[in-house]
Amino acid sequence: MALFKKKKRPRVCVIGLDGVPYALLSDLARRGIMPAVGRLIESGHLHKLKASLPEISAVSWTDFMTGADSGTHGIFGFTDFKPASYGLRFPNFSDVQTETFWDVLGRRGKRSIVINQPSTYPARPLNGVLISGFVAIDPDKAVFPASCRAPLKEMGYQIDIDTLRAREDHAFLWEELDRTLAGRRRALDHFWREDWDYFELVVTGTDRLHHFLWSAGEDEHHPDHARFLDYYHRVDELIDRAAGAFRDLTGGDDGLFLLSDHGFCGIEQEVYLNAWLEREGFLSFSSAGPEGLEDVSEASAAFVLDPGRIYLHRRGRFPRGSVPDDEAGSVMAEVEGRLSRLEFKGRKVVRRIFRGADIYSGPQTFRGPDLVVLSEPGFDLKGSVKKKDVFGRTNLEGMHTWDDAFFWANRPAGEDLAIRDLAGIIMRSFA
Repeated sequence: MALFKKKKRPRVCVIGLDGVPYALLSDLARRGIMPAVGRLIESGHLHKLKASLPEISAVSWTDFMTGADSGTHGIFGFTDFKPASYGLRFPNFSDVQTETFWDVLGRRGKRSIVINQPSTYPARPLNGVLISGFVAIDPDKAVFPASCRAPLKEMGYQIDIDTLRAREDHAFLWEELDRTLAGRRRALDHFWREDWDYFELVVTGTDRLHHFLWSAGEDEHHPDHARFLDYYHRVDELIDRAAGAFRDLTGGDDGLFLLSDHGFCGIEQEVYLNAWLEREGFLSFSSAGPEGLEDVSEASAAFVLDPGRIYLHRRGRFPRGSVPDDEAGSVMAEVEGRLSRLEFKGRKVVRRIFRGADIYSGPQTFRGPDLVVLSEPGFDLKGSVKKKDVFGRTNLEGMHTWDDAFFWANRPAGEDLAIRDLAGIIMRSFA
């Protein structure tokens, strides 16, 4: 009688590196700072990846976990308007209007363990374990099931760094980065031993490091340059640990994926688009010192939410809206034409302006911005209403970019990839 070896069940492991650009990963791998990633690149396929529009984590990670864009899942940014209001709210996981791919896996009897996935707070039930990433306000609401809270507390697991303090105190930043990365490793070791079909671990310290100390990576003479490289070396060790454990389970790299949610570059200037709209006559306020968009006057035609979401002051959408639908197209064209010519010291500021109706699809599209502005690298778009100058600088060093995120897979995954395409690729691994 012939004996047949039992086929191992399909499994998938995803390692996410928040805010790591394709070029940086490639360079660190080539130079031996990230040798494990270097070996993966040699044996597999590293792809460039487009983030969401706008290119921010709240939207991009939601695109990733739903396989849809904002017009379907309903998350357009870290902030959004309250219905029929100028007031702002902070959408959370409860506002996501469609299911995640691990919800689909759960219906198929597959068990998922998802650690530090941004934009999943408050954690909602799934077949497995969910530990929310940022922004998580109450740690007790960031974990499902509740039985996982005790081991996380015992291992000293920390969801995110104290970004306000770390932005000002770089010695504290390094302490926080070390602490959170060590917690990710302990969580990996603890939950890997459980039974699972899909396992995901996201490192967000990379994004924090880039925002506050991007120059330490770019400048080899920077006092923190060696520490920057060492941090990435330890991230590489974490990847190697997960990849090795995955091969022990499956016998190879099929089903192993690495990705980032957006790219990064250094900031040359911050660009305050509401100040630009005010200068150009598209926006005015009822007070000389506006506190928020609640102070927008009836005469206004458009305003901005971070990072580059332009909303027409539409009649029927906003309480004092003045732009009728039959004039919306001409107002958009006027804003697009003028904004596309904006320059700073002879350099073009705006790379491209997208119309919301062209980039979003689905029943939530009507809630989104009319225009999404994509800047040239180095120009960080902001939505502050308090700034009066169009250009300025703060102590932030790095900004997000759109089309230089990365995706690594053992096999080719196609051309012109967007982050929302990855859910389908992951699901096909279970076919």
